[in-house]
Amino acid sequence: MDMNEATAPPPVPSGAPSSDDRQWGMFAHLSALSGVVIPFGNIIGPLVVWQVKKDTLPFAADQGKEALNFNITMLIAAFIGFLLTFILIGLVLLPLIGIAWLVFTILAGIKANEGVAYRYPYALRLIK
Repeated sequence: MDMNEATAPPPVPSGAPSSDDRQWGMFAHLSALSGVVIPFGNIIGPLVVWQVKKDTLPFAADQGKEALNFNITMLIAAFIGFLLTFILIGLVLLPLIGIAWLVFTILAGIKANEGVAYRYPYALRLIK
């Protein structure tokens, strides 16, 4: 396998997504905001949208996977930040992670609603 193949983002569904597809793509991203109220809701929300719509709406399925990958990455980053609070670095790092998560999640929801296949920066693409 070529090194570029391993790091390349997943293919984006071709064609313009339908209104329903765009709306569910937006829900896939914004459902992560449920993590503010529900423990692990930031993982469960995109996972549910992806699993429910993966066979019927390709754009929503793609955006659900992207949102899930980003939220798993943010969970890992938050855990590392929590561990770093013991040496005080995490006290600065955790708020920055939270702000980045909120901004990128909202931006992704807006872009998905516009029909743009959003790719989060710095996200580990664990689910292909």
